[in-house]
Amino acid sequence: MRAARTTTARRALAIAAVASLGAGLLAGCADDGGDDSSSSSGDSSGKTTITLGLFGTQGFKEAGLYKEYEKLNPDIKIEENVTERNENYYPALVNHLTTNSGLQDVQAIEVGNIAEVVNTQADKFVDMSKVEGVKKENWLDWKWQQGATKDGQAVGLGTDIGPMAICYRKDLFEKAGLPTDREEVGKLWAGDWSKLVDAGEDYKKKAPSGTTFMDSPGGLLNAILSSESEKFYDASGKVVYKDNPAVKAAFDLTAKAAEEGLVQSQTQFQPAWDQTIANSKFASVVCPPWMLGYLKGKSQPDAAGKWDVAAAPKSGNWGGTFLGVPKSGKHVEEAQKLVAWLTAPEQQAKLFAVQGSFPSAPGAYKLPQVTGAKNSMTGDAPIGDIFAKAAADIPAQVIGPKDQIIQQGLTDNGVVLVTQGKSAKEAWETATKTIDNNLDQ
Repeated sequence: MRAARTTTARRALAIAAVASLGAGLLAGCADDGGDDSSSSSGDSSGKTTITLGLFGTQGFKEAGLYKEYEKLNPDIKIEENVTERNENYYPALVNHLTTNSGLQDVQAIEVGNIAEVVNTQADKFVDMSKVEGVKKENWLDWKWQQGATKDGQAVGLGTDIGPMAICYRKDLFEKAGLPTDREEVGKLWAGDWSKLVDAGEDYKKKAPSGTTFMDSPGGLLNAILSSESEKFYDASGKVVYKDNPAVKAAFDLTAKAAEEGLVQSQTQFQPAWDQTIANSKFASVVCPPWMLGYLKGKSQPDAAGKWDVAAAPKSGNWGGTFLGVPKSGKHVEEAQKLVAWLTAPEQQAKLFAVQGSFPSAPGAYKLPQVTGAKNSMTGDAPIGDIFAKAAADIPAQVIGPKDQIIQQGLTDNGVVLVTQGKSAKEAWETATKTIDNNLDQ
């Protein structure tokens, strides 16, 4: 699980603290004590032990999937070695891949790191596209492509994704004179992020005292950029964030919202931001499925049922993980079968029902765990259907190896400065200088 102050990284922090969907079971982070260098073996009963190297709370154990698989395969025992934060997990994984030693039978790869792994470490992983039962069409095309090399090798199979919507407080919208029906709310900003800012301006005119329209500048910027097919790198792998008009437009629109006081002056997933949730200080937040769990975990009890979910201006993705099988694992064949099973639509649906991790397999969207999904924060809102529609329209986005560094710079050294009195021009100059210095290291 990643604690680095980047937007994609914060998804992992959120999942660690979420109260899960459906039954509302709490999913806590595992201790940051997993030994990422242990190896798999057989146990005293003669069973084959398959180990997984994971970060954060992936939810497989919590959803009962290990026990189910062990029941189906009595000769298999599954153990997970969990590192709480991806910022600690990923450097260790890279080191083990580089030395080709100390790898688990299965290794998780966060979406923010998948491009680097695909480009530099693909030869260390089994081609999962050749595993029995694995079919490319079982995944959303853009998700499959993220984990695939140019010659078609599947370095990892996708688990979850983070299709984005807009979660909003119906009570605060009503007090500000805005519609509260999710269809009408979605129409306010359909197709255009600038219309979302316009809605924020309308909200501000009659905003309940002490509240802003949206939670943070970083959340807004991330959402806009996540809906673009190209942001920081082009298809050739060249860094283009300063020359990409879509990035500058997203930055300027977010800076405008900050200048007008439409967003809280907060950094997401920090204690002060958590307090704005508890104290109902904002009326909307960019919202992948897992955000509902975070809202529940940080809200006062009386907030239940006051939220709803509307379509975002444009679809984008925030979060997601892959499972890969290193060639040097002791039980490669058994690990391949386990990964294929864990990432099948049926298991992804079960994971969503317990953990709130939205499936990357469209076949799961018709299963009852998704179609019937509800969350106590949003009442009767058909969240499974809402997020499934959003997932279908997510663009295939170019992901670069240093996306997180650039995202962090634009957010923590950029748009947040506008909420502190800097001009958009000053914030952009500070952000780009910081990013370029970090990219040169």
